Amino acid sequence: MPRFFVGKSAPARPFPRLGAMAENAMSDLPLRLESSGGVARLVIDRPDKRNALTQRMWRRLADLVAALPETTRVLVISGNGGHFCAGADIGEFEVVRRDAETARAYEKANSDAFRAVREAPFPTLAAIGGVCIGGGFGLAAACDLRVAADDAVFAVPAAKLGLAYPADAMADIVHALGPQRTKHLVFSASRIDAKEALAAGFLLEVIAVSAFDDRIDTLAKRIAANAPLSNRASKAAIRAVLTAAPADFDAAARFGAATFESADYAEGRAAFREKRTPVFTGD
Repeated sequence: MPRFFVGKSAPARPFPRLGAMAENAMSDLPLRLESSGGVARLVIDRPDKRNALTQRMWRRLADLVAALPETTRVLVISGNGGHFCAGADIGEFEVVRRDAETARAYEKANSDAFRAVREAPFPTLAAIGGVCIGGGFGLAAACDLRVAADDAVFAVPAAKLGLAYPADAMADIVHALGPQRTKHLVFSASRIDAKEALAAGFLLEVIAVSAFDDRIDTLAKRIAANAPLSNRASKAAIRAVLTAAPADFDAAARFGAATFESADYAEGRAAFREKRTPVFTGD
């Protein structure tokens, strides 16, 4: 079953690694980060476990996103093998989440991953097929945009495990789904399909499986073709509206002001006058 993976145009180019020590410690983890034309693609590549994430994978994911270069214009997060992400690998909980102390450390790894995606200065897009459950749901909620194949299913089953979500992850879900639907999913641990998730506002679009890869590729390239400083400023402004935090409003103002004297603003005006497609450089 096809899924958006590495794109269909130019060959993917791996991003620079985080350093020899980090690479040696993490090279065995099934996360892949590739790029082409300003589009970064982070692929969870553990199909035998429906792309469930271990504690080390959560930490690696946060590091990879935080290390993305300034030339990144959009990040697409997807899973390999027909599923987005089945959440945390519960099979390791007896060791890594065995008591309050280890549970707090595990929760921090979750929160750090969500924060890295949420606070990335460029737009982020979750390309969701198959299961999107638990921590996978939280990861998708941290993204700016979510597009799903029509076979996708969603759930937040923490109540079935006797666990709770950290408040920062819950904020992402509430912002993406609304408080009442969030309460229903969390309290009941029910599953919803892609059609229900779309109706609730969690998804931007639902696409047939056969057309899914092409749609994700087209949307990512469309975002990447626009002025990256504008997208950065817009993302910051939307975040400020959602959080109402003075620091976020200050950041939005700074990023907005940076566009006024930018080369891309001059290019946008010139392209409009000359009736041509602008070519933005991020300067």
